[in-house]
Amino acid sequence: MFFGIDLGTSELKLLLLDEEGAVVGQAGAPLTVSRPQPLWAEQQPQHWWEATEAAVARLRQTHPQAFSRVRAIGLSGQMHGAVLLDAADQVLRPAILWNDGRSHAQCQELSERAPRLAQIAGNLAMPGFTAPKLLWIRQHESELFERIRSVLLPKDYLRFRLSGEKVSDPSDAAGTLWLDVAKRDWSDELLAACHLSRAQMPRLVESNQVSATLSPEIAQAWGLGTGVLIAGGAGDNAASAIGIGAVEPGDGFISLGTSGVMFVVNDCYRPNPASAVHAFCHALPQRWHQMSVMLSAASCLTWFAQLSGAADEAQLLGEVASLPAAFLADAPIFLPYLAGERTPHNDPFAQGAFFGLNHESTRALCAYAVLEGVSFGLADGLAALQAAGTVIERLSLVGGGARSSLWAQLIADVLDVQIVLHAGAETGGALGAARLAWMAHGASQEQACAKPAITATYHPNALRHGRLQQRLQHYRDLYQRLKSLPRLAASS
Repeated sequence: MFFGIDLGTSELKLLLLDEEGAVVGQAGAPLTVSRPQPLWAEQQPQHWWEATEAAVARLRQTHPQAFSRVRAIGLSGQMHGAVLLDAADQVLRPAILWNDGRSHAQCQELSERAPRLAQIAGNLAMPGFTAPKLLWIRQHESELFERIRSVLLPKDYLRFRLSGEKVSDPSDAAGTLWLDVAKRDWSDELLAACHLSRAQMPRLVESNQVSATLSPEIAQAWGLGTGVLIAGGAGDNAASAIGIGAVEPGDGFISLGTSGVMFVVNDCYRPNPASAVHAFCHALPQRWHQMSVMLSAASCLTWFAQLSGAADEAQLLGEVASLPAAFLADAPIFLPYLAGERTPHNDPFAQGAFFGLNHESTRALCAYAVLEGVSFGLADGLAALQAAGTVIERLSLVGGGARSSLWAQLIADVLDVQIVLHAGAETGGALGAARLAWMAHGASQEQACAKPAITATYHPNALRHGRLQQRLQHYRDLYQRLKSLPRLAASS
């Protein structure tokens, strides 16, 4: 058996994979985000470990024999988070997450201190990345900064707890702004711009290679044998790509989770930071990928369900499905910028909005507007990738949003791109992590990275696409008009 651990923002997921590539069992544990100030988003690394222990206990209870046969572990996780350890390997403060916007001023500082940043790292300086976070800590928590001996990414902190080893991989490290993405190695130049050194970074291994061995203490506590391998693992989106077999140039997918990601595989390093497109290492050697990212996607529907008093997201989707098609043209326009935005705006201060509300604006119409607004955000990401020369004809859909056929069809209509669902698409990075563990144990890429069966295909409707383009233009105009207004939240 091969065991995948996916550390998300709102949930930690586990998955068991057998040696035939079949999913045997799954378990999860919820996580919450702390927002102590405007623009801030933090989590306690200890809570990730507690969630791991709780989910493992559930998986052992439901699949005791299968779990006992685990021979390798793979890791996937939310990218960009800053876990800071002191000389005694104790966590110094809560981890600053990918959707934290406090370091906007430090992005300009980093760009000035490292003029070759975009060339080396393949990306613009944005508050979500790890490097500006460390400059913020140096300015605002200087005594703590001086105590930093190690900087780990979220999934790599779990590896440290599992093995005692400090290791990362190129796909996740590419999201720090400290990696020379073409060389797949740390850049001393970019580290020095943040007053850091290679000695404070974990060593790097490729995602499908062995990084460490499970500690005897954890193996005994979990009822496992000795010598359980731990693969390098990958950032969540690269791991999701492995999970659906997106490993060849031109393969692509949309991840509709807390954030919204459009991911396309490349066979070479192809940066285009001018349009806020990310160029990262893929989770296989000699593979890279381009990616557009919106910071709030399926989380917008969760937020609106709570705001509107709906029982859950499924109730909202049911209400939207019952709307007559003729009503949709009267729905308000929703801007999904609940946590700022990356592609294409690179605007940490962007804010969400409903526009066009009236007495006929029901909860169902507003819920439709949320689905549509997220789809329009994906359209902005597609336009940025196309501007970078990427040709996209078909995209797989993964993540929690993949459960909604209504949303899948809407995305196909908005993007004018064929959308396909794969068996197990909702497993996301956990399946990819387990597949990476399988490869670290000796499986070939061809064996471990087969594309799962297609379970549904959504073809774009030309008539609906034309109608939606008019609303998409209103959506884009609305952002341009509103961004010049004073922002309502304090910018700490």
